[in-house]
Order: sequence, then C-alpha cells, then structure tokens
Amino acid sequence: MTLSRKLIFACGLPLALCSTAGTAYAAGKSPQDQLQETLSGYAAGQPVNCISQYAIQSVKIFDKTALLYEMAGDKYYLNIPDTGAKSLDDQDVLVTENWTSQLCNVDIVKLWDPGSRIVTGFVGLGKFIPYTRTREYK
Repeated sequence: MTLSRKLIFACGLPLALCSTAGTAYAAGKSPQDQLQETLSGYAAGQPVNCISQYAIQSVKIFDKTALLYEMAGDKYYLNIPDTGAKSLDDQDVLVTENWTSQLCNVDIVKLWDPGSRIVTGFVGLGKFIPYTRTREYK
C-alpha cells in the first residue's frame, strides 16, 4: 500500500464515518417529500460547481434522490447526482477522495455499507444548488 493510500485510509475513513447520514423518514413519506419538507422556508439560488469542504457541517442522504449538504451559516447545498443516484441509501457512508479543499461537480463519491465496509455504489456529483433561509423564516 502506497503512502498516499495509507493516508487516505488513516485520515479519510474516520472523517467518512462521521458523515453517515442516517436520515429517519417518517412513515409513508417518500425521500422527495422529506427533502421538500427539509427545504421549506429556503429559497434556491444559482447552481455552483464547487463548495468548500471546510464549511460542511453534515450531509443527509435522501434515498435514490439527492445529497443535502448542511453548511455553516444556515445554508444548504442540494446535489442531485448526474450519475448513480439510484444507489443512494441513507444508511451508507459517503467516502470522497479529494486532493483539494473543495467538493466539485466532477467528483465521484463512493457509498460504503458501514457494517460490512463494502462499497455499495458510486455517485457522480452534479452542480450544487444553494438554499438560503427566506426572511419570513428567520
């Protein structure tokens, strides 16, 4: 195993394990309904190609639908993957192998089952749509 692979495993895995989503869906609500409910009171902005990894506070996985990045400052970034969205599972762990401080729409994210540590899928990220809280909800 090369040094860079060892560093990715040693440093990246603990960080990846912290990003387990574990979104609990209310009985009878689809992931799309849950996503819409989460973003009520927020207004969409113009899509961007990249977001700062340092500002990400948490990530929610909406099964077979999207990733929602919660950022510092009461802001979300919605990412509907260009490829692989059908493999999204809220019980999986997101693992990225980035060499910059940004997460971009050209990045590939692996999905790992936390129990077996088996890769369960991949998603190719799309553009990030910013959502900020509207005045009436502040």
